[in-house]
Amino acid sequence: MMATIGTRNKLTVLRTVTPGLYLDGGELGEILLPGRYIPHGVAPGDSLDVFLYRDSEDRLVASTETPKAMVGEFACLEVVSVNPQIGAFLDWGLPKDLLLPFREQKIPVRLGQWVIVHIHLDPKTDRIVASGRWHRHLSQLAPTYRAGQAVQLLITGPTPLGYNAIVENAHRGLLYSDTMSGRLMSGQKLKGFVRAIRPGGKIDLSLDASGYQRVASLTDQILQALAGNGGRLNMDDSSSPEVIRDAFGTSKKAFKQALGRLYKERRIRFVNPGIESVTGSDQRPPVPRTERARPVFSAAPWGRS
Repeated sequence: MMATIGTRNKLTVLRTVTPGLYLDGGELGEILLPGRYIPHGVAPGDSLDVFLYRDSEDRLVASTETPKAMVGEFACLEVVSVNPQIGAFLDWGLPKDLLLPFREQKIPVRLGQWVIVHIHLDPKTDRIVASGRWHRHLSQLAPTYRAGQAVQLLITGPTPLGYNAIVENAHRGLLYSDTMSGRLMSGQKLKGFVRAIRPGGKIDLSLDASGYQRVASLTDQILQALAGNGGRLNMDDSSSPEVIRDAFGTSKKAFKQALGRLYKERRIRFVNPGIESVTGSDQRPPVPRTERARPVFSAAPWGRS
């Protein structure tokens, strides 16, 4: 089977040489795995999972490292240098930086800038390059996601309605502001949910599962977190949206709904600040919400300082 440039491949070790190992690349021929990447105890005949790309001398080489994004994927990468003759170079996690040619820049980029790009093979040179004109590389196929389906998102920027996002490395979707309780950043990767597919293939997104399923799942997470932290968390409905999302991967609105459900079921009580478990042997009723002070949350989530 032919190996594929720009992705991970399982290749057989052919022989050992001074610079490293030669792997069987099929129609691509023998491919060098430099010595610094060789796992301990590997011998001819063994199979290795490697990433294939071209080094600074344009030679096809293998690496056991994984870049920040592979061919066919979208990513937000930092510009680490600019060559006035050919374009910019991006840090994608490998020794050789990734070229963003001038022709693939929607607007000129500058040193230190973070840019959304699509990674692909240049059909003329067979080299891996980035494109800032990433809209051209979105899937033209109609989306087949179902409402409520969990999907991976890459935030591409704000709009008057909310935030645009790339869904599952394939389609464009929209997160509406009224479904969020905090700001997002371009390049941020996070889990989301499909709310609806509109005519024309437009995808409406949310950062939370909808309805009862969302609340039920989140209440379980909160109870598990309480159990793992001695029955107390330094978090409540006055915690910041950023702290809540960092701890539970959900919005403040959903977190407050889940706390409300647990409170009504008398499974938690509010303390100052945070929450604690109410066990079956604990007969003290929860403190009424109207009687407790509204604390200003400043503590970090459990396990953090």
